[in-house]
Amino acid sequence: MTTPDEKQAAQRDFPMRRQCPFSPPEEYAQLREEGPLARVTLPTGRQAWVVTRHAEVQQVLADPRISTDLTYPGFPLLTDDPGMQQYELHEGEFFNMDPPEHDVYRRMLIPEFSVKRVRALRPGIQSMMDGLVDRMLAQGPPADLAESFALVVPSLGICQLLGVSYDDHEFFQDRIRSRKMMDSEQMRNSVEELRAYTDEAITRSEQQPGDDLIGRLVTERIATGEVTHEAAVGMVLQLLIAAHETTANMIMLGTLTLLRHPQQLAELRSDASLWPGAVEELLRYHTIADGPTFTRIAKGDIEVGDQVIRDGDGVFALCASANHDERAFERAGEFDIHRNARHHVAFGYGVHQCLGQNLARAWLETAYETLFRRVPTLRLAVDVDDLEFKYDAAIFGIDEFPVAW
Repeated sequence: MTTPDEKQAAQRDFPMRRQCPFSPPEEYAQLREEGPLARVTLPTGRQAWVVTRHAEVQQVLADPRISTDLTYPGFPLLTDDPGMQQYELHEGEFFNMDPPEHDVYRRMLIPEFSVKRVRALRPGIQSMMDGLVDRMLAQGPPADLAESFALVVPSLGICQLLGVSYDDHEFFQDRIRSRKMMDSEQMRNSVEELRAYTDEAITRSEQQPGDDLIGRLVTERIATGEVTHEAAVGMVLQLLIAAHETTANMIMLGTLTLLRHPQQLAELRSDASLWPGAVEELLRYHTIADGPTFTRIAKGDIEVGDQVIRDGDGVFALCASANHDERAFERAGEFDIHRNARHHVAFGYGVHQCLGQNLARAWLETAYETLFRRVPTLRLAVDVDDLEFKYDAAIFGIDEFPVAW
């Protein structure tokens, strides 16, 4: 016999599509009001839980019984594609490992993304941003901010961090950037090409290590036997992939939002100390990595509110819903650079919280500040309705961003 809750879940398909570039899917507000958990039906026909409220999203993402292991039987997938059902977890791919294995790899990389290390990188980041703006201004308007600035920032930044040649940025940028969701064959081919590239970069560094992340990984971890060459490839590959799409889309969406709020932009231009808070609010407001990015499976029964997530249940943490939860953020639907938004979950939460969040903040703060200081008359060159938003992509964003000045 089908219960009323199960009938309701069958009518709620997941993932839910954004209808507006400045807010999460409309269904999230209703789900939050009904409770912190809701049952949904995936494209595969399987049912799963979505976590909708801020406190409960933090609870679930911090619970050690919530797993990111894609190879665990029953891990919830959003496609029936047979290729996606046969995921092979490579050595070093710690994003999809649980503690304690995950913690071993993460601890190796934490010093590379510490506040102190990122602070030391700031002058180079500023120089990078100035160079990109110099080039864009020299070419003159109009320009596509995506190709001339937003996509280049993470490409050049990750090249500098890892110590790989920027001459190769188009190779891996093309394989990372996704206009739509790739099918399994496309994704497998792209990842394997990137894996081969990373393998070669680490091999070169083993022969002549530099003063960069790969060089330190080689001299301090591989040479001492703490990590294998293959594991280093997996670690670096995940860093290479993770940095691109999120940063590029946040630069474009943040620029668009600031242009739509000229009074707040004027405050930022007159007081640079406001930029860190503004970046936190932009991250909260947009939350471009949402439920499908935070896919989990329960390895044990977990009580959330008055409901129980059972062992083997699929779970999706709706971070965009959590970041628009009025229980955590008053007037959550409004953009306000003076809001204390630091407790947002745009970077996730718990042991899998984004490793590179300090670097991402530095990139975004410097990108916005430099862009609006150096190009004070920057404006969108088309109507907002003419922009092509990536509603169907894994990471929400914009394909092209025509600007003039």
